[in-house]
Amino acid sequence: MLMPISPIETSDASVKLSPAPIEPSWIIDGNPQANACLLSKSADRSAWTVVWECTKGRFNWSYDLDETIMILEGAIILESDTLPPTRYGVGSVILFRKGACARWYVEDYVKKLAFCRRAHPLPLAFALRVLAVLKRIAFGIKPSGALSPAQMPRE
Repeated sequence: MLMPISPIETSDASVKLSPAPIEPSWIIDGNPQANACLLSKSADRSAWTVVWECTKGRFNWSYDLDETIMILEGAIILESDTLPPTRYGVGSVILFRKGACARWYVEDYVKKLAFCRRAHPLPLAFALRVLAVLKRIAFGIKPSGALSPAQMPRE
C-alpha cells in the first residue's frame, strides 16, 4: 500500500551530507570533494531539491536536466563556450538548462541549494500547460500562490 504524500514538507539546508563524487573524467585540476543530501522530491519524481557542497578544484559539468542553483556559502567562477569566466558568490542564482556544459572553478569551498527538474519534451510540455488551463477553467480553479508568468514584474 502506498503511503500518502504530505502536501507540505520541510527541511533544513544544514543537514548531514554524504559523499557525492564528481565524475573523475570531468575533473580538470585539483581534488574537488563533493557531498550532497536530497531534501525533497515532487510526487511525480520529476523535480527535487538538493543541498550540495564542494571543496577547491576545477571541473566540467554537463547537465542532463534543468537545474537552478542558489549559492549559500563560498564562491565559484563559471565559464562556458558562451559565458566568459564570471565569479558568483552568496545569493547568486544560476539556471543551467538541459544540455548546458559549464566549467566550474571552486575557489576554496562552495555550498549550493539546487532545484532540479527533468524537462518534458516541448510538445508534451505544451499539452500539459493547455490541460492545466482547461482544468482551471472547467473547475474554476484560481492560480496558486506562486507567481504565474503573467504576474511577474516587467522590467
